[in-house]
Amino acid sequence: KKTVLNLLGVASVITTVSFLLDGDAKEPNVLMRFVEYILMLAIFFTITSGFYFGIKAIVNRIKVAR
Repeated sequence: KKTVLNLLGVASVITTVSFLLDGDAKEPNVLMRFVEYILMLAIFFTITSGFYFGIKAIVNRIKVAR
């Protein structure tokens, strides 16, 4: 559970930085901004957790094989 919260925190930081550094024109609708932010957060969280748990599973299989 702590790992998932840490990954969510990392994804939140990456999302916030990428949202602030985005050079595109911002949507005038505030609701659309929130939807963009939440969807970017979900995408980054999925990618980071996939990498983390995938690498962790591979490392555990290598340890068991030895």
